[in-house]
Amino acid sequence: MLLKDFIPAPDVQQFVQLYRIVHLRFEAGQPIPPKAYPPRPEHCLAFYPFDTETVLFDQQGTMQQHLPVVLYGQLSEVTHRIIGHNFLVFQIIFYPGALYNLTGMPASEICNQYLPAQHFFSINVLQVNEQLREADSYASMLDIANDFVRQLIRRQRRSLLAVDAACRWLLQQNGLISVDQLAKEACLSSRQLERCFAERTGINPKTYERIIRFDKAFRLRNSKPHYSWLRIALESHFHDYQHLAKAYKTFTGLSPNAFHAIENNAPERQFGLSEGFYNSAIS
Repeated sequence: MLLKDFIPAPDVQQFVQLYRIVHLRFEAGQPIPPKAYPPRPEHCLAFYPFDTETVLFDQQGTMQQHLPVVLYGQLSEVTHRIIGHNFLVFQIIFYPGALYNLTGMPASEICNQYLPAQHFFSINVLQVNEQLREADSYASMLDIANDFVRQLIRRQRRSLLAVDAACRWLLQQNGLISVDQLAKEACLSSRQLERCFAERTGINPKTYERIIRFDKAFRLRNSKPHYSWLRIALESHFHDYQHLAKAYKTFTGLSPNAFHAIENNAPERQFGLSEGFYNSAIS
């Protein structure tokens, strides 16, 4: 069983933050709990070479299922995901703005959406999914993904600008950058930054910054469950526990303890796996 993040090839790292492989196998007839998938600062292309998953959006009251390759943009709500007994997902996690530059598509079109990816790419993503199905190792899957992204780069629709570097900088600095600092880095006015940032992420810089800090707290709790909530709040750059609890309520609808009670029953927990901080060591 595997839940691991991998470093992309050097020539695609300008666009891809990481690859993530989750591979879980359950016995026939074994009950599989749903996965509560919280908002995180990610734009993702997900391949399902074997069993697909069913995704429920509570706030929208919608459901998607039976999609072999999925594109989803920035999420600002929890989705509930139900997986199959032979579950493997290969995720390409793009940097903010990367999909906008590679495809020319404004990120607002895929926010809080779970969409058939073949509608958005000129390259046959279903064929790539078949290649992943036939791969004889995880290393081979990484090679397939790198080659796919290289094809996207060769067909790149838009040039990278200073605002793209600013979006990436905000992510790398854990959200600890003011809008004025970002605007200066991007050589834009604050109003221009808001518009360009929304094109690239689908949301405004302040909301993106809040999701970054929420995600840091979520992963810190998984990595260090013995930490107090106050310590997690402070290390995730919240003023206090009350501000952290407000972020959990905003993005999950629950208190920190209530959400992690659900998280502790996620499918990967049955194999002793958890989503902590990104682990980029390939082995």
